[in-house]
Amino acid sequence: MSTAPLDLAQRFGTPLYVYDLALVRRQARALRAALPYEPLQLLYAIKANPCPAVVKVLIDEGFGIDAVSPGEVAMALRCGCPAERVLYTENNATDDDLQAALEVGVLVTCGSLDRLRRLGELGGREAAVRINPDVGAAEHAHTLTAGPLTKFGIHHSQTAAIASIEADTGIRVIGAHMHIGSNVLEADKFVAAMEVILGVAKELKHLRFIDFGGGLGVPYREDQAALDLSTLGAQAESLMRSFCAGYGRKLELRLEPGRFLVAESGQLLTSVAAVKTNPDGRCFVGTDTGFNHLIRPCMYGSYHPIANLSSTAAPKVVDVVGNVCESGDVFARDRAIAEPKLGDVLAIGFAGAYGMSMASTYNLRPLPAEVVVDGDTVAVARQRKTTDDLIAQWEW
Repeated sequence: MSTAPLDLAQRFGTPLYVYDLALVRRQARALRAALPYEPLQLLYAIKANPCPAVVKVLIDEGFGIDAVSPGEVAMALRCGCPAERVLYTENNATDDDLQAALEVGVLVTCGSLDRLRRLGELGGREAAVRINPDVGAAEHAHTLTAGPLTKFGIHHSQTAAIASIEADTGIRVIGAHMHIGSNVLEADKFVAAMEVILGVAKELKHLRFIDFGGGLGVPYREDQAALDLSTLGAQAESLMRSFCAGYGRKLELRLEPGRFLVAESGQLLTSVAAVKTNPDGRCFVGTDTGFNHLIRPCMYGSYHPIANLSSTAAPKVVDVVGNVCESGDVFARDRAIAEPKLGDVLAIGFAGAYGMSMASTYNLRPLPAEVVVDGDTVAVARQRKTTDDLIAQWEW
Protein backbone atom coordinates (compact mmCIF):
# COMPACT_ATOMS: atom_id res chain seq x y z
CA MET A 1 0.00 0.00 0.00
CA SER A 2 1.47 3.33 -1.04
CA THR A 3 2.14 5.92 1.63
CA ALA A 4 2.98 8.68 -0.86
CA PRO A 5 0.95 11.80 -0.05
CA LEU A 6 -0.47 12.08 -3.56
CA ASP A 7 -1.69 8.48 -3.41
CA LEU A 8 -3.21 9.10 0.03
CA ALA A 9 -5.09 12.12 -1.31
CA GLN A 10 -6.49 10.02 -4.15
CA ARG A 11 -7.45 7.21 -1.80
CA PHE A 12 -8.98 9.19 1.07
CA GLY A 13 -9.96 12.42 -0.65
CA THR A 14 -9.15 16.00 0.29
CA PRO A 15 -8.85 18.01 2.41
CA LEU A 16 -6.83 15.50 4.40
CA TYR A 17 -4.43 15.71 7.33
CA VAL A 18 -1.58 13.19 7.16
CA TYR A 19 0.85 12.52 10.04
CA ASP A 20 4.10 10.56 9.72
CA LEU A 21 4.71 8.85 13.06
CA ALA A 22 8.34 8.10 12.23
CA LEU A 23 9.05 11.84 12.22
CA VAL A 24 7.39 12.19 15.62
CA ARG A 25 9.68 9.49 17.04
CA ARG A 26 12.71 11.12 15.45
CA GLN A 27 12.00 14.45 17.11
CA ALA A 28 11.28 12.84 20.46
CA ARG A 29 14.58 10.94 20.46
CA ALA A 30 16.59 13.93 19.25
CA LEU A 31 15.31 16.04 22.11
CA ARG A 32 15.98 13.40 24.73
CA ALA A 33 19.50 12.84 23.37
CA ALA A 34 20.25 16.57 23.71
CA LEU A 35 19.32 16.71 27.40
CA PRO A 36 21.97 15.06 29.59
CA TYR A 37 20.51 16.16 32.92
CA GLU A 38 18.92 13.54 35.18
CA PRO A 39 16.34 13.09 36.53
CA LEU A 40 14.44 14.25 33.44
CA GLN A 41 10.74 14.04 32.60
CA LEU A 42 9.65 15.25 29.18
CA LEU A 43 5.99 16.14 28.65
CA TYR A 44 4.12 16.50 25.38
CA ALA A 45 1.97 19.64 25.07
CA ILE A 46 -1.06 17.79 23.76
CA LYS A 47 -2.79 20.97 22.57
CA ALA A 48 -0.44 20.94 19.56
CA ASN A 49 -2.03 17.78 18.20
CA PRO A 50 -4.33 15.53 20.28
CA CYS A 51 -4.67 12.81 17.62
CA PRO A 52 -4.56 9.61 19.73
CA ALA A 53 -2.15 7.82 17.40
CA VAL A 54 0.32 10.68 17.78
CA VAL A 55 -0.17 10.93 21.53
CA LYS A 56 0.36 7.20 22.05
CA VAL A 57 3.66 7.29 20.16
CA LEU A 58 4.98 9.95 22.51
CA ILE A 59 3.72 8.16 25.62
CA ASP A 60 5.53 5.04 24.37
CA GLU A 61 8.67 7.20 24.03
CA GLY A 62 8.45 7.94 27.75
CA PHE A 63 6.77 11.35 27.57
CA GLY A 64 4.16 12.52 30.00
CA ILE A 65 1.41 14.93 28.97
CA ASP A 66 1.09 18.66 29.51
CA ALA A 67 -2.65 19.35 29.42
CA VAL A 68 -4.37 22.73 29.57
CA SER A 69 -8.02 21.68 29.90
CA PRO A 70 -10.13 18.91 31.44
CA GLY A 71 -10.66 17.55 27.93
CA GLU A 72 -6.93 17.25 27.34
CA VAL A 73 -6.55 15.55 30.72
CA ALA A 74 -9.23 13.05 29.69
CA MET A 75 -7.51 12.41 26.34
CA ALA A 76 -4.15 11.85 28.04
CA LEU A 77 -5.62 9.28 30.40
CA ARG A 78 -7.61 7.60 27.62
CA CYS A 79 -4.39 7.24 25.60
CA GLY A 80 -2.79 5.38 28.49
CA CYS A 81 -0.70 8.05 30.18
CA PRO A 82 -0.45 7.39 33.93
CA ALA A 83 -2.07 10.14 35.99
CA GLU A 84 1.23 10.86 37.74
CA ARG A 85 2.75 11.83 34.38
CA VAL A 86 -0.06 14.25 33.48
CA LEU A 87 0.40 17.90 34.41
CA TYR A 88 -2.71 20.08 34.14
CA THR A 89 -1.58 23.66 33.59
CA GLU A 90 -4.75 25.56 34.35
CA ASN A 91 -5.72 28.91 32.88
CA ASN A 92 -8.60 30.63 34.68
CA ALA A 93 -9.94 27.22 35.66
CA THR A 94 -13.32 26.96 37.35
CA ASP A 95 -13.75 25.22 40.67
CA ASP A 96 -15.33 22.32 38.78
CA ASP A 97 -12.20 22.07 36.59
CA LEU A 98 -9.94 21.95 39.64
CA GLN A 99 -12.16 19.42 41.40
CA ALA A 100 -12.17 17.18 38.33
CA ALA A 101 -8.36 17.22 38.25
CA LEU A 102 -8.21 16.28 41.93
CA GLU A 103 -10.62 13.39 41.37
CA VAL A 104 -8.49 11.76 38.68
CA GLY A 105 -5.24 12.38 40.54
CA VAL A 106 -3.37 14.71 38.18
CA LEU A 107 -1.14 17.51 39.43
CA VAL A 108 -2.34 21.06 38.75
CA THR A 109 -0.04 23.92 37.80
CA CYS A 110 -1.70 27.10 39.04
CA GLY A 111 -1.31 30.28 37.02
CA SER A 112 -2.55 32.68 39.69
CA LEU A 113 -2.41 33.08 43.45
CA ASP A 114 -6.21 32.98 43.45
CA ARG A 115 -6.38 29.54 41.85
CA LEU A 116 -3.59 28.19 44.06
CA ARG A 117 -5.49 29.22 47.17
CA ARG A 118 -8.74 27.79 45.82
CA LEU A 119 -7.09 24.49 44.93
CA GLY A 120 -5.87 24.23 48.51
CA GLU A 121 -9.33 25.06 49.84
CA LEU A 122 -10.80 22.31 47.66
CA GLY A 123 -8.51 19.77 49.28
CA GLY A 124 -5.51 19.78 46.97
CA ARG A 125 -2.38 18.83 48.89
CA GLU A 126 0.21 19.41 46.15
CA ALA A 127 0.51 21.77 43.20
CA ALA A 128 2.93 23.47 40.87
CA VAL A 129 2.94 27.18 40.09
CA ARG A 130 3.47 28.92 36.79
CA ILE A 131 5.80 31.88 37.06
CA ASN A 132 5.83 34.81 34.63
CA PRO A 133 9.55 35.58 34.33
CA ASP A 134 8.91 38.81 32.37
CA VAL A 135 10.98 37.32 29.54
CA GLY A 136 8.99 36.46 26.42
CA ALA A 137 9.75 35.25 22.91
CA ALA A 138 7.46 34.16 20.08
CA GLU A 139 6.76 34.42 16.37
CA HIS A 140 3.66 36.59 16.99
CA ALA A 141 2.23 38.67 19.83
CA HIS A 142 -0.66 36.22 20.15
CA THR A 143 1.73 33.37 21.00
CA LEU A 144 3.77 35.34 23.52
CA THR A 145 3.10 33.76 26.91
CA ALA A 146 5.37 35.69 29.26
CA GLY A 147 6.10 39.35 29.80
CA PRO A 148 4.12 42.35 31.06
CA LEU A 149 1.15 42.00 28.68
CA THR A 150 0.46 38.29 29.03
CA LYS A 151 -2.37 36.83 31.10
CA PHE A 152 -0.30 33.80 32.09
CA GLY A 153 1.44 33.04 35.35
CA ILE A 154 2.21 34.55 38.73
CA HIS A 155 4.55 37.51 38.32
CA HIS A 156 7.99 36.67 39.61
CA SER A 157 7.82 39.57 42.06
CA GLN A 158 4.73 38.14 43.77
CA THR A 159 5.99 34.70 44.76
CA ALA A 160 6.41 35.62 48.44
CA ALA A 161 2.63 35.25 48.72
CA ILE A 162 2.90 31.54 47.86
CA ALA A 163 4.28 30.71 51.31
CA SER A 164 1.30 32.30 53.05
CA ILE A 165 -1.12 30.31 50.88
CA GLU A 166 0.76 27.14 51.79
CA ALA A 167 0.49 28.02 55.47
CA ASP A 168 -3.21 28.91 55.24
CA THR A 169 -4.42 25.91 53.22
CA GLY A 170 -1.86 23.16 53.81
CA ILE A 171 -1.09 22.83 50.10
CA ARG A 172 2.55 22.33 49.10
CA VAL A 173 4.07 23.77 45.93
CA ILE A 174 6.28 21.00 44.54
CA GLY A 175 6.94 22.39 41.07
CA ALA A 176 7.99 25.72 39.54
CA HIS A 177 6.96 26.21 35.90
CA MET A 178 7.43 28.78 33.15
CA HIS A 179 6.54 29.11 29.48
CA ILE A 180 7.85 32.10 27.54
CA GLY A 181 6.20 31.70 24.13
CA SER A 182 5.87 29.64 20.99
CA ASN A 183 8.23 28.58 18.20
CA VAL A 184 11.34 30.05 19.77
CA LEU A 185 14.51 29.34 17.78
CA GLU A 186 17.07 31.18 19.93
CA ALA A 187 18.56 29.14 22.78
CA ASP A 188 19.67 32.29 24.60
CA LYS A 189 16.03 33.38 25.06
CA PHE A 190 15.31 30.16 26.94
CA VAL A 191 18.46 30.49 29.01
CA ALA A 192 17.54 34.04 30.09
CA ALA A 193 14.11 32.89 31.24
CA MET A 194 15.59 29.83 32.98
CA GLU A 195 17.83 32.10 35.03
CA VAL A 196 14.85 34.19 36.15
CA ILE A 197 12.69 31.26 37.21
CA LEU A 198 15.55 29.65 39.10
CA GLY A 199 16.09 32.91 40.94
CA VAL A 200 12.45 32.76 42.04
CA ALA A 201 12.37 29.01 42.70
CA LYS A 202 14.95 29.21 45.47
CA GLU A 203 12.29 30.92 47.60
CA LEU A 204 9.94 27.91 47.29
CA LYS A 205 10.77 25.39 49.99
CA HIS A 206 9.05 22.17 48.89
CA LEU A 207 10.11 21.76 45.26
CA ARG A 208 10.57 18.42 43.53
CA PHE A 209 10.85 19.67 39.95
CA ILE A 210 11.59 22.68 37.76
CA ASP A 211 9.62 22.89 34.50
CA PHE A 212 11.20 25.13 31.86
CA GLY A 213 8.09 24.83 29.70
CA GLY A 214 7.78 24.45 25.96
CA GLY A 215 7.92 26.71 22.94
CA LEU A 216 10.84 24.90 21.31
CA GLY A 217 10.71 25.99 17.70
CA VAL A 218 11.14 24.41 14.29
CA PRO A 219 12.25 26.26 11.13
CA TYR A 220 9.24 26.63 8.83
CA ARG A 221 11.29 28.57 6.27
CA GLU A 222 14.39 27.34 4.48
CA ASP A 223 16.35 30.41 5.58
CA GLN A 224 15.66 29.79 9.29
CA ALA A 225 18.23 28.05 11.46
CA ALA A 226 17.14 25.20 13.69
CA LEU A 227 17.16 25.59 17.45
CA ASP A 228 20.56 24.63 18.86
CA LEU A 229 19.45 21.72 21.03
CA SER A 230 22.93 20.85 22.25
CA THR A 231 23.48 24.38 23.58
CA LEU A 232 20.05 24.42 25.19
CA GLY A 233 20.65 21.03 26.80
CA ALA A 234 24.08 21.94 28.10
CA GLN A 235 22.85 25.25 29.54
CA ALA A 236 19.85 23.58 31.18
CA GLU A 237 22.10 20.99 32.79
CA SER A 238 24.57 23.59 34.05
CA LEU A 239 21.85 25.80 35.49
CA MET A 240 20.04 22.91 37.14
CA ARG A 241 23.19 21.47 38.72
CA SER A 242 24.18 24.84 40.11
CA PHE A 243 20.69 25.52 41.42
CA CYS A 244 20.29 22.12 43.06
CA ALA A 245 23.66 22.44 44.78
CA GLY A 246 22.45 25.62 46.44
CA TYR A 247 18.93 24.32 47.05
CA GLY A 248 20.21 21.34 48.97
CA ARG A 249 18.69 18.50 46.99
CA LYS A 250 18.48 17.31 43.41
CA LEU A 251 15.31 18.23 41.55
CA GLU A 252 13.75 16.78 38.43
CA LEU A 253 13.98 18.78 35.20
CA ARG A 254 10.90 18.98 32.99
CA LEU A 255 10.32 20.36 29.50
CA GLU A 256 6.99 20.31 27.69
CA PRO A 257 7.37 20.82 23.93
CA GLY A 258 4.49 20.45 21.50
CA ARG A 259 5.25 21.95 18.08
CA PHE A 260 8.87 20.71 18.10
CA LEU A 261 7.67 17.12 18.28
CA VAL A 262 4.83 17.10 15.76
CA ALA A 263 4.86 20.10 13.39
CA GLU A 264 7.05 18.59 10.70
CA SER A 265 5.20 15.26 10.81
CA GLY A 266 1.98 16.71 9.40
CA GLN A 267 0.71 17.84 6.02
CA LEU A 268 -2.64 19.24 5.00
CA LEU A 269 -3.44 17.93 1.52
CA THR A 270 -5.87 19.99 -0.52
CA SER A 271 -7.14 19.95 -4.08
CA VAL A 272 -7.14 22.93 -6.44
CA ALA A 273 -10.79 23.87 -6.94
CA ALA A 274 -10.39 27.05 -9.00
CA VAL A 275 -7.72 29.11 -10.74
CA LYS A 276 -8.35 32.71 -11.79
CA THR A 277 -6.11 35.48 -13.02
CA ASN A 278 -7.11 39.12 -12.63
CA PRO A 279 -6.40 41.75 -15.31
CA ASP A 280 -3.42 42.94 -13.27
CA GLY A 281 -1.92 39.47 -13.58
CA ARG A 282 -2.47 38.32 -9.98
CA CYS A 283 -3.31 34.63 -9.98
CA PHE A 284 -5.51 33.15 -7.24
CA VAL A 285 -5.36 29.40 -6.68
CA GLY A 286 -8.48 28.37 -4.79
CA THR A 287 -8.46 25.19 -2.70
CA ASP A 288 -11.04 22.89 -1.12
CA THR A 289 -9.94 23.87 2.39
CA GLY A 290 -9.58 27.13 4.28
CA PHE A 291 -8.59 28.82 7.49
CA ASN A 292 -11.28 26.80 9.24
CA HIS A 293 -8.91 23.84 8.79
CA LEU A 294 -5.55 25.64 9.18
CA ILE A 295 -5.91 29.01 10.86
CA ARG A 296 -2.26 29.81 11.56
CA PRO A 297 -1.59 31.85 8.37
CA CYS A 298 -4.69 33.96 8.97
CA MET A 299 -4.37 34.35 12.76
CA TYR A 300 -0.60 34.69 13.11
CA GLY A 301 0.64 35.52 9.62
CA SER A 302 2.47 32.19 9.76
CA TYR A 303 4.46 30.81 6.87
CA HIS A 304 3.85 27.21 5.77
CA PRO A 305 5.69 25.62 2.84
CA ILE A 306 3.38 24.65 -0.02
CA ALA A 307 4.17 22.18 -2.82
CA ASN A 308 2.23 21.02 -5.87
CA LEU A 309 2.33 17.23 -5.64
CA SER A 310 0.69 16.76 -9.03
CA SER A 311 3.05 18.72 -11.23
CA THR A 312 6.66 19.30 -12.14
CA ALA A 313 5.78 22.30 -14.28
CA ALA A 314 7.75 25.51 -14.10
CA PRO A 315 7.05 27.59 -10.99
CA LYS A 316 4.39 30.25 -11.16
CA VAL A 317 3.89 33.02 -8.59
CA VAL A 318 0.39 32.71 -7.17
CA ASP A 319 -1.76 33.44 -4.14
CA VAL A 320 -2.98 30.22 -2.51
CA VAL A 321 -6.39 30.88 -0.96
CA GLY A 322 -9.14 28.94 0.74
CA ASN A 323 -12.87 28.42 0.38
CA VAL A 324 -14.02 30.31 3.47
CA CYS A 325 -16.06 33.47 2.91
CA GLU A 326 -13.51 35.81 4.50
CA SER A 327 -10.87 38.07 2.91
CA GLY A 328 -8.29 36.78 5.39
CA ASP A 329 -8.63 33.22 4.09
CA VAL A 330 -5.17 33.19 2.50
CA PHE A 331 -2.51 30.52 2.92
CA ALA A 332 0.21 32.30 0.94
CA ARG A 333 0.76 35.47 -1.06
CA ASP A 334 3.11 35.66 -4.05
CA ARG A 335 4.30 32.10 -3.59
CA ALA A 336 6.22 30.35 -6.38
CA ILE A 337 4.98 26.77 -6.87
CA ALA A 338 4.72 24.44 -9.85
CA GLU A 339 1.94 25.99 -11.91
CA PRO A 340 -1.33 24.65 -10.46
CA LYS A 341 -4.16 23.30 -12.57
CA LEU A 342 -7.68 22.26 -11.60
CA GLY A 343 -7.59 19.04 -9.60
CA ASP A 344 -3.92 19.26 -8.64
CA VAL A 345 -3.12 18.28 -5.06
CA LEU A 346 -1.19 20.77 -2.93
CA ALA A 347 0.62 19.83 0.26
CA ILE A 348 0.72 22.47 2.99
CA GLY A 349 3.68 21.44 5.12
CA PHE A 350 4.53 21.67 8.83
CA ALA A 351 0.83 21.29 9.60
CA GLY A 352 1.19 18.67 12.32
CA ALA A 353 1.02 21.26 15.10
CA TYR A 354 -1.89 23.61 15.70
CA GLY A 355 -3.61 22.52 12.52
CA MET A 356 -6.47 20.13 13.15
CA SER A 357 -6.34 20.95 16.87
CA MET A 358 -7.47 24.51 16.05
CA ALA A 359 -9.84 23.58 13.22
CA SER A 360 -13.50 24.57 13.19
CA THR A 361 -16.65 24.09 11.17
CA TYR A 362 -16.99 27.77 10.29
CA ASN A 363 -19.19 28.35 7.21
CA LEU A 364 -20.70 24.95 8.07
CA ARG A 365 -17.86 23.18 6.33
CA PRO A 366 -17.12 19.73 7.79
CA LEU A 367 -13.80 18.78 9.35
CA PRO A 368 -11.32 16.84 7.20
CA ALA A 369 -10.21 13.29 7.81
CA GLU A 370 -6.95 12.44 9.57
CA VAL A 371 -4.63 9.64 8.45
CA VAL A 372 -1.46 8.35 10.12
CA VAL A 373 1.46 6.72 8.36
CA ASP A 374 3.82 4.44 10.26
CA GLY A 375 6.39 2.88 7.95
CA ASP A 376 4.38 0.92 5.38
CA THR A 377 1.17 1.09 7.44
CA VAL A 378 -1.61 3.59 6.81
CA ALA A 379 -4.55 4.01 9.17
CA VAL A 380 -7.49 6.40 9.43
CA ALA A 381 -7.29 8.22 12.75
CA ARG A 382 -10.49 10.23 12.30
CA GLN A 383 -13.17 9.78 9.67
CA ARG A 384 -14.16 12.66 7.45
CA LYS A 385 -17.27 14.45 8.65
CA THR A 386 -20.20 15.25 6.39
CA THR A 387 -22.66 18.09 6.09
CA ASP A 388 -25.31 15.76 7.50
CA ASP A 389 -23.10 15.22 10.58
CA LEU A 390 -22.98 18.98 11.12
CA ILE A 391 -26.69 19.59 10.71
CA ALA A 392 -27.54 16.67 12.98
CA GLN A 393 -25.85 18.39 15.92
CA TRP A 394 -28.80 20.73 16.37
CA GLU A 395 -32.12 19.84 17.96
CA TRP A 396 -34.76 19.75 15.27
